Amino acid sequence: MSPQPLSPAGSSLAQRLAAGRFVITAEVVPPVSCNPEDLTARALPLRGLADAVNVTDGAGARAHMGATAAAALLIGVGVEPILQLTCRDRNRIALQSELMGAAALGVRNLLLLRGDDPTAGDQPDAKPVFDLNSRTLTETASAIRDGRLPHGAEVAGAAPFFIGAADVPIDPPPGWQPDSLAAKVKAGAQFIQTQFCMDAAIVRRYAARLADAGLSGRVFMLVGVNPLRSAKSAAWMRRHLFGTIIPEAMVTRLEQAGDPAAEGRKICVETIEELSLIPGVAGVHIMAPGNAVAIPEVIAAARRSVTMAAKVR
Repeated sequence: MSPQPLSPAGSSLAQRLAAGRFVITAEVVPPVSCNPEDLTARALPLRGLADAVNVTDGAGARAHMGATAAAALLIGVGVEPILQLTCRDRNRIALQSELMGAAALGVRNLLLLRGDDPTAGDQPDAKPVFDLNSRTLTETASAIRDGRLPHGAEVAGAAPFFIGAADVPIDPPPGWQPDSLAAKVKAGAQFIQTQFCMDAAIVRRYAARLADAGLSGRVFMLVGVNPLRSAKSAAWMRRHLFGTIIPEAMVTRLEQAGDPAAEGRKICVETIEELSLIPGVAGVHIMAPGNAVAIPEVIAAARRSVTMAAKVR
């Protein structure tokens, strides 16, 4: 079974995935700033390294430069964006308008999310919207890609979106089925970026279960990884970021390392190499909150490592 059709006018990311390349995406949190250079300074180190770069949408339920504007700025400096849109702050009319505007600005890649609850941020009295959920937002983007709004009104122009969704890998117990992911794929998701999962053995079992359910040939999976800075940061992630999987052996390595941050980068590269060999894994998504400076080095080293692993294989 083939992945959902990709438009020939679609993204470079989509074309690379369709060609069977192991892709590496990264993430930029737009600044709390009205200065475009404050954003582009964060993204330019990734140009020519990352296959695409996510721009987050009010990450952590905090105000930042708008994600759609940020995505357009990245296009302007030669960085292919993945626009994250959340359901938290806009009703369906505003989301439909945002999607049409994004298409007009040349945005091709989307990651459609529920969004963090405002109570998690620095303005907890802000009112959430949640008129749509991530699945119905995916259906909306898919409809606009097909030239209409969900209620049937025609949309002029082209919106060759490559639509992504979030996912949380687990070590699947007997009888488990990926019903949530299957619903997102049915709604129109073509790729997924996952929560942190640094355990290649679990990813292997998870990918195998997706294959058994008939999903691995219908959606591209990019596994979330992190260049861990320390054992303390790994423990914080496991405690506070739902679904994060970091093996205890990695935490021990960080505890025993003379330079934990360097060891964390090495662990990340090793993990990416392992993931590149797993059937059903199409790439990785590197997220490094507070440690973005590590991402370019990790990508460069991982590309060398993945290339060598593929030759040996």
